[in-house]
This record gives sequence, structure tokens and C-alpha cells, in this order.
Amino acid sequence: MHAGDTPRNLNPDAAAGPGSFQLPGLTVLERGWLSSNNIVLHGAPGEGATLVDSGHCVHAAQTLALLRHALHGQALVRVVNTHLHSDHCGGNATLQREFGVPVSVPAASFAAVQAWDEDALSYRNTGQRCDRFTAQAALNPGEVLQVGARRWQALAAPGHDPESLVLFDAQDGVLISADALWENGFGVVFPELEGIAAFADVAAVLDMIERLPVRVVIPGHGAPFSDVSGALRRARTRLAGQRADPARHARHAAKVMIKYHVMEERSQPWQALIAWTVATPLFDGVWQRFAQRDASTASAWCEQLTHELVGSGALRLLDDVVHDA
Repeated sequence: MHAGDTPRNLNPDAAAGPGSFQLPGLTVLERGWLSSNNIVLHGAPGEGATLVDSGHCVHAAQTLALLRHALHGQALVRVVNTHLHSDHCGGNATLQREFGVPVSVPAASFAAVQAWDEDALSYRNTGQRCDRFTAQAALNPGEVLQVGARRWQALAAPGHDPESLVLFDAQDGVLISADALWENGFGVVFPELEGIAAFADVAAVLDMIERLPVRVVIPGHGAPFSDVSGALRRARTRLAGQRADPARHARHAAKVMIKYHVMEERSQPWQALIAWTVATPLFDGVWQRFAQRDASTASAWCEQLTHELVGSGALRLLDDVVHDA
């Protein structure tokens, strides 16, 4: 496992900080940025455990090792995905193979999984990898996952992904927020990159979270936190900036796509990276919609953005090979 793969228990009454969270029945496996966090919901004796989100396929072996340790001999009986971006469900296939467990996905994504429609699932459009898996159940907004004594209500959270769900445990005020709310922002608003209005959806989800009696947030990336009002304030500030300047949001998103791809590959020759961006429909579409004034071609824009990522320390360039940093 790599730095950032950290098991945590969670306590909504503890001060936020490394290792400070304790809550019976729940373990957070905090991951690095290529993989989403994994949340183990421990059932009552004999009931087994549910895993929420399974990380990226590149990290599937790490996910398996972390999960086996967190289960402490308990059976894994179900995997639930908040949404189907590859960093949240890429470990599903490995877990199904190792444990034979059913997978529950957001109902709006169920048919696309069964048909393995890589266009509908966004993998072809974004140029991302995801090992094929099958879904056995569809989770609808409003449904409740009962795990032990805890009732996790699924709530619609469009914006970052139109089909995304979050899970809320009202008993302890714990929100599994996926990429709808991080401690310092939220995930890229992908529909906006394709010309589909979604900033208003992000705002509506932030309003919904504010109305809930949330005491602790377990985000899709980063450590759990309890300063919910502060996170909402920072998220709304970020959203206001994106709505005021959609091209800036698009530029940030394009950099995220490049960084994510290099994290998948770990390193890639310069020309291969350029070829990947040209062949990736979403990157080319973002350039056409937002950046033709900045660069004459999608490949020129990729070169420009990659040099900026190298300059900021997010990537390294050595002998015409781009490396993750």
C-alpha cells in the first residue's frame, strides 16, 4: 500500500485530526487520490460487512489487502457504489472474484453496467480504465441500507456525476459524501464539460447537505472531517468562481484528466501522453468548447497544461517521459 492508505475508525464526538475518529461499526480506509476512500460498514455478529466504494483497478491488490485487514475475519457480503467513476468502482471485479459478493450500484447506472456500455459509463469518453464487473442490485434515492443497527439512507447527489448517490446515517449524523462535498471543495462537474448545465445541481446538493443534521463527513477523497459548515462555505466559494468563469473550471478539469491518466500509468512517454489526449473524446471536446483561443489544437493545449503541471510539481518530466509526482 502507498502513503495515504490509512485505516480509520470514526467518532463524531472527536476533534478532527489524524487517527482521532472512533465509531463502532465503521472503518474508513483513506486512500491516495487515484483511488477513492473505501468505507467498511460492519454488520451485527453473523451479518457480515458492506463495503462502500472499491477504489481504482490499479490499486485493486492494495484494496484487497486493506479490506482483509479491516474485516478482522468478518465476511464481506456486499459492495455498494456511490457512483461509477473508475476511482470508486475499479476494485469491484477483484472483490467479486475474491469474495463472490453482489454489487449494488445507483439505479440510474444499473442498465449500463449490465450491458457494459463504456460510453454511458463514461470510461471511453474520459479515457479511463475500469475492469468489467456485474451488478446484482440497483439502489434508488430514498432507499435505506440496513447494516447492523445503522440505517443508511441513499440520497440523490447530481452535479459531479448526474447519477451519484450519497449515504446518510441520521443516528450519528454521518454522511458518506462521495465527491459531492470534500473538506476543500468537490469533484469536477463533468456534465458542464459536455455543455450540460449542472452547476445548479451542485448548489442544490450543498443546500441538501446543509439541511441534514450532519456531524461528520466521510468524503470520497481526503480525511473525514467535522467542520461541515466550513466545508460548505468553501465549496460554495469554489462553485461561485466556477459559475462566473466556466472556462477556468474546464481548464482545471483538463489538468485533472491529465494528472489522473498519469497516475493510472505511473509514467508515460511524452508523445504517448499527447496521443492519449487527442484520442480521448472528452479532452478534445473540452478544448473545442473552452480553449481554442488558448491553443490551436488539442495536442498543443495538452502540451501547455502538462508543462504547467510539471511547473507546479504535480508531474515530473525526465528525458521526455512524464512521471507522476
